[in-house]
Amino acid sequence: MQDVSPSAITVDRLASGAAGVSAGQRWVAEETPIAIVHDGSAYAVMMATPADLEDFAVGFSLTEGVIADRSEVRDLDIEVGELGVELRLWLASRPSAALAARRRSLAGPTGCGLCGIESLEALRRPKSRPLAEIARLSPGAIREAMASLDAGQVLGSRTRAVHAAGFWREGDGLVLLREDVGRHNAVDKLVGAMARAGAAPAGVLVLTSRVSVELVEKAAAAAIPVIAAVSAPTALAIRTAEAAGVTLVAVARADGFEVFTRPDRLCLAG
Repeated sequence: MQDVSPSAITVDRLASGAAGVSAGQRWVAEETPIAIVHDGSAYAVMMATPADLEDFAVGFSLTEGVIADRSEVRDLDIEVGELGVELRLWLASRPSAALAARRRSLAGPTGCGLCGIESLEALRRPKSRPLAEIARLSPGAIREAMASLDAGQVLGSRTRAVHAAGFWREGDGLVLLREDVGRHNAVDKLVGAMARAGAAPAGVLVLTSRVSVELVEKAAAAAIPVIAAVSAPTALAIRTAEAAGVTLVAVARADGFEVFTRPDRLCLAG
């Protein structure tokens, strides 16, 4: 992976506590303007952690419906400028023509996945592909999937300032994990990493964040059938998961979890 700058840096700080004030340093996460450019035209500008950028470019293009498959990206260049980074994708003819028909400009801060859309009608996303089939999961499997996130969060453990999205599969454990200052960016990076690695989506998307609607949409676009998250979902996320057929597990901790949609994919005691 080409990282254009460190994902985190150390800064001086003063700490105040019961023992008084002390000088020291702390790791803090970086965030950089990242422009997604398709066939020479800017599609999105997101604030993101400057790491795993090839994954981000591919995953964002997949979850936005710009491309249907990794093979539709003919070429990908990373250009670093004074103001930020451009991820330049050159597309095959079919997605290029479709993109020209629905061009939009998107400017998104780290906490937003729907900023800059041109109208409320633009909230209607294309229907996702069929979700992957998986064997029913036990409560222990959900707990194992959530616990697997801890060891993989290198940047998170250092800065305490980024989100993580992981892909867990029963029998394989945590297959991939990506981190970012934006929770939706972390999911895009994960989806891109899965596409580039040829990882089948028959597993669980595990999240360190709350579940908002765009995260459900991204999971459905990637054909991942189950989401498990440490925090609660929004009402719209629940309705979207129900409509997409995604199993939504949230408030998932060591002592239990809550299931909001499609419990049939889980083995739950009565």
